[in-house]
Amino acid sequence: MRGWLGEEGIVMTRAEMARLIDHTLLRSSATELDIRQLCMEAAEYGFAAVSVNPVWSSYCAKQLADSIVRVDACVGFPLGANSAPIKVEEAKDAVRNGAREIDMVINLGALKSGYHSFVEREIAAIVKAVPETPVKVILETCFLTEEEKVLVCEMSVRAGAAFVKTSTGFGEGGATLEDVRLMRQVVGGNAGVKAAGGIHTSQDALAMMQAGANRIGTSTAVFILAELDG
Repeated sequence: MRGWLGEEGIVMTRAEMARLIDHTLLRSSATELDIRQLCMEAAEYGFAAVSVNPVWSSYCAKQLADSIVRVDACVGFPLGANSAPIKVEEAKDAVRNGAREIDMVINLGALKSGYHSFVEREIAAIVKAVPETPVKVILETCFLTEEEKVLVCEMSVRAGAAFVKTSTGFGEGGATLEDVRLMRQVVGGNAGVKAAGGIHTSQDALAMMQAGANRIGTSTAVFILAELDG
């Protein structure tokens, strides 16, 4: 299997690339057939996870029971405007139903109002509520200043989050190379960086990896791998 240039000049195989991708379907109109197809593709290609709304956690866990693919439930999605206790219970419920990763959206309004300690406590509460489950903290970078991006990355590391993530894909903008570089610079080796939102091609994905992302969230994962095989 031929390889291609990835993060920091490392040559990866197609299978190695797949293990860095969260195969994503978060449309509210997604049907059972759509979710089943997502899981089948994820198992076939060996993606890291399927990223879905929490209501699908149990279904996906059953579909993927015989595979290495994890179920990644998105909590407080896409606005982050739920109360902290609701996000905590949503995360716990998703894990009870088979989720093995959690993506959570921060309270953007609280952050931009200056309630930084509240946001950090919320992140820490979710991490504590699901101690064996990696938590990815979604910044929704399109709405944040550079200072706010740095603050949330620092908060996430202190709270014990596994990843910081750029975007929901439902905001006014998605991942940018500048944001990924900044986030990687801030978290260093203390957390992963997930780039998501607007990543549609192999060129997009590889550029994000070279900027410092070690996980990609995309709804076009199959297309990206097909492009690389071409």
